[in-house]
Amino acid sequence: MTGQELVPGQTPGMVCAHHHIYSALARGMPAPPMIPRTFRQILEQIWWRLDTALDLEMLEASARLAALEALESGTTAIVDHHESPNAIEGSLSVIAEACAEVGVRVVCAYGVTDRHGHDGAVRGLEENRRFLGAGGRGLVGIHAAFTCSEETLEAAAALASELGVGVHVHVCEGPEDADAPARLAPLTTPDWLLAHGVHLPTDHGLRGTILHNPFSNLNNSVGYANPARFSNPVALGTDGIGAQMIETFRLAYALQRSVDVTASPETAWSWLQTGWDLVPEARQDCVTWSYEPMDPWHIAFTPGIRPLRVEVGGELVWDEHGPTKVDAGEIRAKAREQAARLHARL
Repeated sequence: MTGQELVPGQTPGMVCAHHHIYSALARGMPAPPMIPRTFRQILEQIWWRLDTALDLEMLEASARLAALEALESGTTAIVDHHESPNAIEGSLSVIAEACAEVGVRVVCAYGVTDRHGHDGAVRGLEENRRFLGAGGRGLVGIHAAFTCSEETLEAAAALASELGVGVHVHVCEGPEDADAPARLAPLTTPDWLLAHGVHLPTDHGLRGTILHNPFSNLNNSVGYANPARFSNPVALGTDGIGAQMIETFRLAYALQRSVDVTASPETAWSWLQTGWDLVPEARQDCVTWSYEPMDPWHIAFTPGIRPLRVEVGGELVWDEHGPTKVDAGEIRAKAREQAARLHARL
């Protein structure tokens, strides 16, 4: 599992396999114009309003805060899916540089979509091309099939193939995306990341890893993905609600147990371990926890487990006094300042 010797209270760095770093400043945002009653309305009234209000200064503050909170949770690697339609160019570099400053590994992708017209889709594709072509660690992003034309889906898949990377895409999170399997099946390859899959048929024909986001799915009332039914690999994410992967594992187990009384926490733990397949470098990181042994049968029933030390690539980046590379107070102050700007725009 790892390339280092670990003691019972240690694990490799946790991996959040599906995050939206740009959402870190959303907390406390003004109420939407109307109360959303469907998943589509949640997107329209909350997240699509939020992403169009972002600029690069806000994004930098959000990324630094998200990375700091990841370290505080023992998470050393994030697979991010980003959209900022009025601040596309350079956005992936802003995220990558902010995370590196704090000491967190990140895999970036810009989620292309036709929601802002063909030009917006082209600009999104070019941001993926620019970032990956410059040596950035990432994937090609697609928002979701239901917001993309066939031309855009095919262009994103072709770009990923050209650059030798996978695609990171939301699939069947809500009923609006029901036709995604038919549209994406001819395009997918094993290195695709398929986020959510709540309404994905069991025999869906898509290749790639399913990214299970239990907290977000509950919060959006879209249903339970029950990822144990898939033959695909499964990894765990948060969909932008922090990067606390130990608690995400605990919730994933409890939800599986709610539909299958024979379920073992070892299954949900295996989903957590899949993150190390997606970001293998995180296996070389080391987190020393407040509890031992870090065994799924213990962790599933033990609240409050927290990291004591976090090492990334052999460098101590967080201990009980806080981060070692950055000033946590300064990061939070800047985040409050930029959140106020963002919320004013909303």
